[in-house]
Amino acid sequence: MARGDAPRDSYHLVGISFFILGLGTLLPWNFFITAIPYSQARLAGASNSTARILSTNHTGPEDAFNFNNWVTLLSQLPLLLFTFLNSFLYQCVPETVRILGSLLAILLLFALTAALVKVDMSPGPFFSITMASVCFINSFSAVLQGSLFGQLGTMPSTYSTPFLSGQGLAGIFAALAMLLSMASGVDAETSALGYFITPCVGILMSIMCYLSLPHLKFARYYLANKPSQAQAQELETKAELLQSDENGIPSSPQKVALTLDLDLEKEPESEPDEPQKPGKPSVFTVFQKIWLTALCLVLVFTVTLSVFPAITAMVTSSTSPGKWSQFFNPICCFLLFNIMDWLGRSLTSYFLWPDEDSRLLPLLVCLRFLFVPLFMLCHVPQRSRLPILFPQDAYFITFMLLFAVSNGYLVSLTMCLAPRQVLPHEREVAGALMTFFLALGLSCGASLSFLFKALL
Repeated sequence: MARGDAPRDSYHLVGISFFILGLGTLLPWNFFITAIPYSQARLAGASNSTARILSTNHTGPEDAFNFNNWVTLLSQLPLLLFTFLNSFLYQCVPETVRILGSLLAILLLFALTAALVKVDMSPGPFFSITMASVCFINSFSAVLQGSLFGQLGTMPSTYSTPFLSGQGLAGIFAALAMLLSMASGVDAETSALGYFITPCVGILMSIMCYLSLPHLKFARYYLANKPSQAQAQELETKAELLQSDENGIPSSPQKVALTLDLDLEKEPESEPDEPQKPGKPSVFTVFQKIWLTALCLVLVFTVTLSVFPAITAMVTSSTSPGKWSQFFNPICCFLLFNIMDWLGRSLTSYFLWPDEDSRLLPLLVCLRFLFVPLFMLCHVPQRSRLPILFPQDAYFITFMLLFAVSNGYLVSLTMCLAPRQVLPHEREVAGALMTFFLALGLSCGASLSFLFKALL
């Protein structure tokens, strides 16, 4: 909440800065997964001058490296690890070092990825370098997002909204960049180079925005808060983020997990003359209250990451070769998923159904397991076991619409219901537990994707 003597945010520059910072934090992940066909073309033996961003999908037997699966798994494991580590890093590493150092590291690693477009190399070294980049970039992104959210804790709570909105648009931005690079009409190498330079520009803009904050009177006023004040404001912001009627819920798996720290340290004891505050809540007690909601969150992301993008990126159009076949996957898989996922999360701002006492929520979550066989039976030409039962493009588009909307809505719903099931002083622990189970669901889904792909 803004203080009465606070300066004004002239021209909303601070809000715009946090929007760009939010956009920059998730650009690397989204640009990697939307460029899966390009990477598969390189791994299939195509040179840098012949590999297209997306012309045909290199799947099945050609995808000997299981690139889809590994890029998903090595993106989520750092999330699970650094969700824990960030609670300790903030105590021993200065905030500026964590944020600026992470941004610079991400910029350098993505510049390396862009440079690889110009380098001819065999599939093995290309795969190793790319996977190392994915792992390190997502590790730095985890630290970056957790640190930026901690900084947001010192700001008025409304400033979390532009940050989360920026993150929510990162996936859509990456999909549009893919489409523009494909429609540009330039040669494949120039198209790929331009595509990978785009997130570098986004990260540079994020660095400039972060460096500008201390020079803006409004930001300087709040960022100069004392640690105790900042911690109290951060706790308030976290609690509000867990209530959809306040600021909504983040719009991507990574974003949700990293908007909540795992800092469960005991608060300072109150002075003898102050009213007695509730004691530190028991993690086990809180878990007993939210275990079903937490399990639902795990299952939602397990289903989502088990097929997206590992299986869905393999689906091709059943029509004859042409423009639609070329643009089918980036539009119907990546762009459609991000738009409908964002729409699903936005729905919880208007209604929450079913409520925390209903048994319909576990039923709806379990019904999403039907999407696994549905996508596996879509038009993936190169397969050795399962038949193709849904060859038409309309089937895949319909499945993706329902899949993305249900993912966004159920993720947002479970994150909204969890704090309603506990006492007010237990909400921080509930948020930390939900963060852990969310990261667990992401990792489980990424691991299962190997099995489902082997069954094709």
